[in-house]
Amino acid sequence: MSEPHVIILGGGPAGCGAAYRLRQLGKARVTLLEQQTVFGGNAGSFEFGDQYVDYGSHRLHHACDPDILADVQRLLGPDLRNRVRHGRIRLRGKWLHFPLKATDLMLRLDRAFALGAGWDMVRRTLTGRGKEGDTFASVLRANLGPTICEHFYFPYARKIWGREPEDLSGIQARKRVSAGSFSKLMKRLAKPPGAGCFYYPRKGYGQISTAYAAAAAALGARMELGSRVVGMRPPASDDVAWEVDIEQDGQRRTLQADHVWSTIPIPVVARIMQPAPPDAVTEAAGTIDYRAMVLVYLQLARDQLTTTDAHYFPEQHISTTRLSEPKNYFGLAEPKGTTVLCAELPCSPDDPVWTMSDDELARIVRDDMARAGLPDPGQPLRVMSRRLRQAYPIYTMGYERPLGTLDRWSESLPRFLSYGRQGLFAHDNTHHALYMAYCAVECLTADAFDRNRWNAYREIFATHVVED
Repeated sequence: MSEPHVIILGGGPAGCGAAYRLRQLGKARVTLLEQQTVFGGNAGSFEFGDQYVDYGSHRLHHACDPDILADVQRLLGPDLRNRVRHGRIRLRGKWLHFPLKATDLMLRLDRAFALGAGWDMVRRTLTGRGKEGDTFASVLRANLGPTICEHFYFPYARKIWGREPEDLSGIQARKRVSAGSFSKLMKRLAKPPGAGCFYYPRKGYGQISTAYAAAAAALGARMELGSRVVGMRPPASDDVAWEVDIEQDGQRRTLQADHVWSTIPIPVVARIMQPAPPDAVTEAAGTIDYRAMVLVYLQLARDQLTTTDAHYFPEQHISTTRLSEPKNYFGLAEPKGTTVLCAELPCSPDDPVWTMSDDELARIVRDDMARAGLPDPGQPLRVMSRRLRQAYPIYTMGYERPLGTLDRWSESLPRFLSYGRQGLFAHDNTHHALYMAYCAVECLTADAFDRNRWNAYREIFATHVVED
């Protein structure tokens, strides 16, 4: 029996990881379609200011599955470095190491905040947790008390997701806050995840995806960049192929495949499916939403601004949520005389910041840096911005209902799989996305896709918590 043909939509970690693994195990012929000109998706990299920069701040965490990590280390070799993490978070006007360190908290934490958090912990121990409720606010308040919530998690939530904590689902708290209770917070202080270290590639975070893509291509996969999927038609019977319409270099063509695996946003899949899905599915696709992000890059005329890899700003009066210096992630000394900063500005496409000019965005970033007491970067040599329409899934109250409608519909499509961060509308890290890809390949047999086994893996995916 000949190998089935799998078309993979999207060239991020989930797509490139599956393409490689399918070819490595000889399970399928593979065609991967990526609409951008580079691999990596939101976890990709590009060159600016004579160095590689990412779409925001990314790290490969030590929580990565050992077998997957071994593959990444083999594919990247010396270009993957284990680095000590050196971040800072600004809390009530004071800088603290991030991830949090016990000694740093004792020496630097605002006394009123420390007393409030301490009393919350004592009260929580004496009286018990009480009911968590169903909202982001109620879950965290029950577990961490009002002090940490009101001064850290709630302001940050408003900035990242653009919603009040009471309007967000409690699932958002459980999936997104890794230190979501006093016991977990104490454990992370005593034993930081990965001993406070992370893995990072020499040529930017996107090198992980490009290395997987290159290895897949070397094993016979067709990895097509600049290919935008504009339509899909499912098979009418078991012996009929999927048809996928793509536009590439101004030309339109149709590809056929036995299976379609999609890592693109599930609402997009619903919009391009032909014939159109039922009205309930179309309505659900328009209901779930993502937080957008404007990324602002400033090239500075200096070797280094600070030794910090990323600064975090939960405070409401600062628009930026995170400011990273990509050079510091791998510990590069080159290029001499210049460095780049990357500022993250979460927003809605309806917000004024979404359409601001690069000069206007640079002024916002410089003003934020001044408010935070960071060194004056001076007039940038160059400024550039990038925009991500689907940066973070927003889990509003009741989002599970429309998402469930989309999920059930996609599972009803023959020989179709939606997976990965965007495909499952999930708050996940790259190591989670790669794990999904490897699990999907395990489920593909010569005869079919083992949906029961995949559903068992889905239960594992549901336990994933984002590493900050």
